[in-house]
Amino acid sequence: MKDNSVPLPNIAGETGVQQRYTQKSISEQRVEKELLWLISVGILRREVDGQGITDSFRLTPLGRQLTAQWEITRQIWQEPSWWERLLNTLTRWFSLPF
Repeated sequence: MKDNSVPLPNIAGETGVQQRYTQKSISEQRVEKELLWLISVGILRREVDGQGITDSFRLTPLGRQLTAQWEITRQIWQEPSWWERLLNTLTRWFSLPF
C-alpha cells in the first residue's frame, strides 16, 4: 500500500495470505471492516477514480510517516500492553455505527 493502491480482493481470502497481507485467511467483509477502522484513524484512504470510490486502498501521508518510522526503528517498537489492547477494543466497539 505504500507504493500502490491495493484492491480489497487481494487482501481477503487465500490471496491475502499468499501475498503476505494477512497471516490467515479472512473474509472480504472482515477485511473491509478492519480497513475502515484504519481509515477512521487516518492511516488509510480509499482510492477514487473517474467513476467514484473504488475497492482499493492506499496509505495516507500519516500512514506513510508511520511506516517509514517503523522501517527505521522496528526493533524499538513494543507490543501493546493488555490495557492498551483493552482500550483499543473498547474504543472500536463504542465507535461502531448502529
